[in-house]
Amino acid sequence: MKIIGLDVGSKTIGVAVSDPLGLTAQGLTTIRWDEQDIYSADEQIKKIIDEQAIGKAVIGLPKHMNGSIGERGEASEAYAKHVEEVHGIPVVLWDERLSTAAAERVLLEADMSRQKRKKVIDKMAAVMILQSYLDQDKYKGV
Repeated sequence: MKIIGLDVGSKTIGVAVSDPLGLTAQGLTTIRWDEQDIYSADEQIKKIIDEQAIGKAVIGLPKHMNGSIGERGEASEAYAKHVEEVHGIPVVLWDERLSTAAAERVLLEADMSRQKRKKVIDKMAAVMILQSYLDQDKYKGV
C-alpha cells in the first residue's frame, strides 16, 4: 500500500508518495490552494490518490518546540479530518517540527539557488515528513 505525505501550508500543499513497500518517500508535486476554501485542492488530491493507489495519508502537524499546538497545527488537524471524510482514507498526523528547516538545509547543501528552493521546499518538506513516518514505522517492535 502506498502512502501520501502532505505538508499543508496556507497557500501550498507539498506532496510526497511512498514506494509500494513503504520504504522510501519521493517528492511528487506542490499544489497551490486556497486555505479559506478547504475544498480547493480536493480534485488534485483525489487524482493523486487514485493514480498512485494510495491507502493512507500522513499529514504534517506543526507543533511549537514545547509540544503545544497553535493556529497552524489546528489548521492541519482540520485538513486531516477533511481528507479522511472526503477521500475515505485513514490519516495520521505526524510531528513535523523542523521538517521545513531540514528540507532547507538539504537544498542549501545541494547548492540550489533561492529561487529554485522556493519552488521545491514544500515538496521536500512533505518528503521529510513521510520519510520520518516510514522510518519510525519500519522499526516499530524492533
